[in-house]
Amino acid sequence: MSDPDGPEGPSRGRMTLIEHLTELRRRLIVSLIALACGFVACWVLYPQILDFLTAPYCEVVPPDAEGLDAPGSCRLLVLDPLEPFAVRVSVAGYGGAALAMPVLLWQAWRFVTPALYRRERLFALAFVVAASLLFAGGAALAFWSIPRALGFLATVGGEDLVSFFSPRRYLSFVVKMALAFGLGFEFPIVLIFGQIAGIVPTAALRRVRPWAAVGIVVVGAVITPTGDPFTLLALSVPMYAFYEISILFGVLRRRRKEREEAAEGRPAAAVEPGAGGLR
Repeated sequence: MSDPDGPEGPSRGRMTLIEHLTELRRRLIVSLIALACGFVACWVLYPQILDFLTAPYCEVVPPDAEGLDAPGSCRLLVLDPLEPFAVRVSVAGYGGAALAMPVLLWQAWRFVTPALYRRERLFALAFVVAASLLFAGGAALAFWSIPRALGFLATVGGEDLVSFFSPRRYLSFVVKMALAFGLGFEFPIVLIFGQIAGIVPTAALRRVRPWAAVGIVVVGAVITPTGDPFTLLALSVPMYAFYEISILFGVLRRRRKEREEAAEGRPAAAVEPGAGGLR
C-alpha cells in the first residue's frame, strides 16, 4: 500500500471507510490462514510436542516408580473417553497460535503503521519486539521452573500421597505457568514506556522501592498457579530486577536529555526530585 504522505506523515487518514474495511479483511484472512497452517502442523507433530511438554513431569518421576509412573513412560492418567481428543485439539490450537504469532504480529503491524508517524512507528516496533522477546524469555523460565515446582508439590503432601496427573489438568498447568511468567516479564515494558510517555516519573519509582518489592511478591503469588516458594522466587526476582533496570533507564534518559539541552545552549529543564543519581 502506498504512503502518499511519505515517511513523516500518515496515509491511513486518506483512505475511505470501504478501503479501511477491505484492508482489515485482507489482514484477517492472512492471519486466519496462518492460524490454520499452524494448527495443522501442530496436529501432525502432536506426539513430539506432547513429549516436549511432558519432559518436566518426567524429570520428577521417582526412579523406583511402578505402574503408570514407571520410569521412561511418564504417562498421564486419562479419566474421560473424550479427553485424548480434547487434549490434541488444545495442543494443536495453542501451538498453532504460537507458530502463527509472527505472522499475526506482522499483519497487525502492517495495518497500523500507515496511520503512524515515523517516530511513532519506531516506538511501536521497539515495543512489539521487546514485548515478544520478554514474553518468550518468561515462558522459557517457566518451563525451566516447572520440574522444581512439581517436585515441591508432589512431596509437600507427604509420602502417603501418590501423584497421577490427567493430561488436561497438566497441560493447563503448563500453559498457566507460561502465561504467568510471560506476562510478568512484560513488567519493564510498562514501566519504561510509562516513563517515556511521562505517566510514571522516575523519581516516584525510586521513592516506592520498598513498597514495589512487596507488591511484586504479592502479584507473583497471585498470578502463579502453584503458589510454591520456588516458583514465587523464580518470578519475583527477575521482576524486581526489571524494576531496577527501568529506574536506571529513566535516570540515563534524563541525563542524556540534559546533555542535549546543554549542547544546544538551552537551559536544562527542571530535574525531577531525587533524579540526579542512583541511590
